[in-house]
Amino acid sequence: MSHPSLSPLLALLGQAERERDDAVAAARRVEAALNAALGQADQLVAYRLDYEARYREKFSRQASIDQFQTYQGFMGRLSLAVDQQQGVVAQAERRVEAARQGVREQELRVASVRKLIERRLAELRLAADRRDQKQTDEFASRAAWNRIAEQAASPTV
Repeated sequence: MSHPSLSPLLALLGQAERERDDAVAAARRVEAALNAALGQADQLVAYRLDYEARYREKFSRQASIDQFQTYQGFMGRLSLAVDQQQGVVAQAERRVEAARQGVREQELRVASVRKLIERRLAELRLAADRRDQKQTDEFASRAAWNRIAEQAASPTV
């Protein structure tokens, strides 16, 4: 694959592969961010459930109005934090999908350039085969003419 006419295509392939690799790395980073956001959301939900259970166990029978209001206020803030984290998760999911789409587009570009190189190689092989066939035909034609010339020059018996 070292034909001079392939150099631009090989450079293009190298660039496309680097861009694909960059897109894959970016996708991995946003997937890691999504996993972190999901983990944080799970922790918040688990903490909220644990806090509710502790409140019910400790204060449900004899909670004062102040304790109940404190509980409700904290649960409201905790629920807001859970909702906000779910928003972060949704945004991270959109980023992951966009990154995956970017990877698919880069993979398609790499495949397209490879296909173009394959076609160019096939064209080069065909041209070389035709050139070889032409040389073979010319050699056979010269050999035939030489035999005819030798027969004409030699005395017949």
